[in-house]
Amino acid sequence: MSNQKVIKNLKTFSTAAERFEGSHVLCPGCAHSIIVREVLNATNDNLVVSAATGCLEVCTAIYPHTSWDCSWIHIGFENASTAIAGAETMNKVLRKKGRIDPSTPEPKFVTFGGDGATYDIGFQWISGCFERGHDFMYICLDNEVYANTGGQRSSSTPIGSSTTTAPAGSTSYGEKRNKKDMLAIMAAHGSPYVAQVAPNKWKDMIKKIQTGFDTKGPVFINAMSACTTEWKFQPHETIEASDLAVDSLVFPLYEIIDGTELNITYRPKNIVPVRDYLAFQPRFKHLFKPENEYIIEEWQKRVDAKWEYLQKREEARV
Repeated sequence: MSNQKVIKNLKTFSTAAERFEGSHVLCPGCAHSIIVREVLNATNDNLVVSAATGCLEVCTAIYPHTSWDCSWIHIGFENASTAIAGAETMNKVLRKKGRIDPSTPEPKFVTFGGDGATYDIGFQWISGCFERGHDFMYICLDNEVYANTGGQRSSSTPIGSSTTTAPAGSTSYGEKRNKKDMLAIMAAHGSPYVAQVAPNKWKDMIKKIQTGFDTKGPVFINAMSACTTEWKFQPHETIEASDLAVDSLVFPLYEIIDGTELNITYRPKNIVPVRDYLAFQPRFKHLFKPENEYIIEEWQKRVDAKWEYLQKREEARV
C-alpha cells in the first residue's frame, strides 16, 4: 500500500463529519465561523487547536458547551502560539521517549487568533515560534479591529476606518495609519508557506489550508474575516463584503513559498474600484465627505501599487 497521504477531496465536505459544531454564539453573519469550519474540515488528521482570547474563543466555549470536536485550549491574548508550540514539542519528546506509540498518526497543530492577538499583542510570541521552526499553522482571523473588546483600532485597521479609539468626527477622518503588511513580515521570517485567504473564495482557501497542513515548519495564514458588527454591514451581506474586498484588490489572494516564490491565486475578471468597497461599509461613510475624499484616492493608489508589485514579483519569482 502506498504511504502517500490522501488529500481530503473538496466534494466530500458536504457529507463529512463536522469538527466545528454550530453550538456557538458568534454574531449572525460572522465570517469567523465560516473560516474555522472549513479549516477543521480540510483534513482528516487529528487536530490540536489553541485559540487566543477574542470573539472566536468567548463565543465557542461557553461552559458547559463547546463547538470544538477536537483537542482545544484557550489561552491569553498574547501566547496562543506558544501554547501550541509547547504541545507540538511535547508530542515530539514523548514520541522520542517511546511514551507515544510510533504507529500513532502525527496530529496537526493549529492556532487561531484575531488581528489584535496577531498583529499586536501576540506578535513577539508568534515571531519566536517561527524563528524556532515549530511545526504548526497559525491562522489570523483578520477583521481589522478589536471586535470582542469594544471595537478599538489595531495595527490591522486600515486608514480612514472609524473605530472607538480612532473615531471619525469634525476634526478627524478616523484611523490615521495604514494597515500593517503582516504577510510580508511572516514571509520574511523564512516561513516555508504563508498565504492570504478569504471565505468567499472557499476552494482557494481550502487548497491553501491543505498546503499548510502538508508543509513542515511554521505556516502563517491571514484570513480576511468580514465583521458585520464593526464593519457595519447587514448580517446577510458577509459574502458580498468579502467579494468586494478581493475584487477591489484591497485584499489580494496570494501565497509565498519559502519566503521568495510568490503566486497570485485569484485574479478578478472585473476589478471593482476601491470606492465601491468602502461605500459598502458604514465604517468608512465619512470618507465620502468632500473634505475627506482625498483619502479614497490615496487608497486606490496604494492598492494599485501593491497589485503591480505583486504581479512583478510573481513574474520575476524573486
